[in-house]
Amino acid sequence: MAEESRGLARPIAAALALVGLAISAALLVDSLGPAPAFCAAEGCGAVRDTAWARPLGIPMPVLGVAFFAVALALVGAGPRAARARLVVGVIGGAGGVGLLAIQALVIGAWCRLCVGADLTAIASAVLLLHEWHRSRTRRSTPWPRASARWIAAVGPIAVAAVALPFTRIHPAGGGTLPPVSASSSAGLPLPIAREQVRGQVAVVEFVDFECPHCRALHGRLRDALERADLDAPVRVVRRMVPIPQHPGAMPAAIAWCCADAQGRGDDMAEALIAAPIAELSPEGCEKIAATLGLDLARYRADAASAAVRARLEADLDAARATRVRALPTVYIGSQVFEGAAASTDELVAALRRAAGAA
Repeated sequence: MAEESRGLARPIAAALALVGLAISAALLVDSLGPAPAFCAAEGCGAVRDTAWARPLGIPMPVLGVAFFAVALALVGAGPRAARARLVVGVIGGAGGVGLLAIQALVIGAWCRLCVGADLTAIASAVLLLHEWHRSRTRRSTPWPRASARWIAAVGPIAVAAVALPFTRIHPAGGGTLPPVSASSSAGLPLPIAREQVRGQVAVVEFVDFECPHCRALHGRLRDALERADLDAPVRVVRRMVPIPQHPGAMPAAIAWCCADAQGRGDDMAEALIAAPIAELSPEGCEKIAATLGLDLARYRADAASAAVRARLEADLDAARATRVRALPTVYIGSQVFEGAAASTDELVAALRRAAGAA
């Protein structure tokens, strides 16, 4: 029975390391991609937007990939690696418990993939500690070095576990970007240059209303517009970029277009950002339109019209021509902000520079 247990220990340890590699790679895609491809729930976004997600500026999933890769390599190592397996197991288990505690007690939100990676690290730690304990008590011999056939079988699986999640990264809008973007004589992409009007500050925002990063930046941009106290008028231009992985993004984009046609685009944007993601369905968006007092008959007609579809396609074309690589992307005059990292103070400064240039 002990020999049977020892025979199963290595495959189980390898399977746990491979699962951890795949989850960590998916988390890395969500951390580096233009929008979450695997974990777009509000809890995932809340965890991803904290400083804990990038200790010392390093995305936490990078550490996860490194840990599980080392754990997998040690699974294939021989008896001399028993102590190293013990050390890695202790580090992984302690890290998993610590990160679960941070989500529960500090952040107050749960990322499903993070929980999966943490639990996998803890399970790996338990198994590696068990193997070390059995070898120390002479109840079984340490794992021998894995055969070349075993390594040849596990290696490609490990590479696939890391590489496959990266196939889910899509350019903004889900289309293929042109090899060279058109630009104006001032160096701005043409869709942005066309919005520049003398005497005005143009704010061009490429947005997906379900994207947690877009939601995070929206409030800071709104506060910056209120605080900037500009002499020049500000014109906010929104371009809809609904990411295919976000089921509520397209209904929300359609709702915004319909509201904008009735002169209530700003109010609809605020309502969509504030609404729970689960309510960004066609029915939920219509309820928001009713709450705003829109003409519902016109709203329904516009939502089904070819004109709204054409407008959305034009926005996606503008995103491709602008070479949008991340959401949100915001142009304030000629200055571009990619992602949600900009502070309110940085946005205020950009607005004032744009007003001075205007």
